[in-house]
Amino acid sequence: MSFKLNRREFVRRAALATAAAPAVLRAVRGAAAPSNRVVLAVMGTNSRGTALARGFARLEGAEVAWICDVDERAVAKGAAAVTEACGKAPAGARDVRRVVAEKELDALVIAAPDHWHAPAGLLAAAAGKHVYVEKPCSHNPREGEMLVEASAKHGRIIQMGSQRRSWPRVIEAVEAARSGAIGRVYYGRAWYASDRGSIGRGQEAPVPGWLDYNLWQGPAPRRLYRDNVVHYNWHWFWHWGTGESGNNGTHAIDLCRWALGVDYPMRVTSAGGRYHNFQDDWETPDTQTITCEFEGGKAIAWEGLSCNAHGPDGTGYGCSFHGENGTIVIGGGNSYTVYDAKGKEVRKVAARAEEEKIDRVGPAANLDSVHFGNFLDAIRGSARPNAPILEGHRSTLLTQLGNIALRTGRVLHCDPKTGRIQGDAEAAKLWGRAYEPGWEPKV
Repeated sequence: MSFKLNRREFVRRAALATAAAPAVLRAVRGAAAPSNRVVLAVMGTNSRGTALARGFARLEGAEVAWICDVDERAVAKGAAAVTEACGKAPAGARDVRRVVAEKELDALVIAAPDHWHAPAGLLAAAAGKHVYVEKPCSHNPREGEMLVEASAKHGRIIQMGSQRRSWPRVIEAVEAARSGAIGRVYYGRAWYASDRGSIGRGQEAPVPGWLDYNLWQGPAPRRLYRDNVVHYNWHWFWHWGTGESGNNGTHAIDLCRWALGVDYPMRVTSAGGRYHNFQDDWETPDTQTITCEFEGGKAIAWEGLSCNAHGPDGTGYGCSFHGENGTIVIGGGNSYTVYDAKGKEVRKVAARAEEEKIDRVGPAANLDSVHFGNFLDAIRGSARPNAPILEGHRSTLLTQLGNIALRTGRVLHCDPKTGRIQGDAEAAKLWGRAYEPGWEPKV
């Protein structure tokens, strides 16, 4: 297997990824002309959002001016991270509707629970703001479609936080697959594994004083407060979350779809359930496989193991692209390995040390900054977004279709031009969701 044919393209793409945000890897803040300054608000800073707030605050020409969270403790946490990063304290707010009305605001960064991702993004776009939304970009397929429509209608950039689309070595690996380094690529395999414990049996309880639970629920139909949902465990309830596939599967599935050059599936199947013997309230599967088949003889499969940390290839996260002449494997970091058709390793590309600074709530803080910088440069008009919302929606949709197939127990047949479910009215009901009256999202 020869790489000589494509090496120049690899180098060019990697250089573009690094150059997309000048000086981003140094993660330093400097003066910028007013016309280049981007003013941001970060929504949801209990966990991942704090890393986003810190990362954006470190970038040249960015100002994190607002921290928005329904938990007053998270507002303090996010504000402290920004102050430490740049020396300037942001304002705090609870209600994102008030924040997006601020005239000085240019963009909203969203890391709130899944049920808030699209509604908040739609509010921001309608108010003339750009949007950076963490994965999954939506709670259900219709919301993803609405984000795509809103981006076009309002002329706003909406970028999903699939940060590996900005990592230089990952770009190289995908370009290798797309340019024929392993022949025609016909299969993508993705996985995620963890050792999550039980969430127990929740009890109805008084709402804590630090939480605005009405705003936390926002667009979701109202439910009484239970003591094992807020924070994080909402991921495992269909009412608010999207399960492990939406939570972590979106990342690797996105890389597979990118490498295979496919958009919407024609057939989706899924198997799994709450297989670990925890006696608790967890609703979504802790063990799941999703298989999506596409026109042209191509398929993507994802395997999720929420409660067993030994995943395929002995890793907790990864994906592999399989072609007629070999395989390319990407692990959790900014590196990849190429194998020939007989399974012999022929090339190994490691990440650079400065790119792999680890953050508690992100796989590589410095590399995440490249993705943040790309978003800012796209707003300034000097770059294209690496993860535009149409691509984010298409990848998120694969996880959502997998969940619909699992919940209905049926094979889904889809329109390969739109991904919409065909010939199954019951499954199609899960394309959207019900909303709390008065909170219905609009494009």
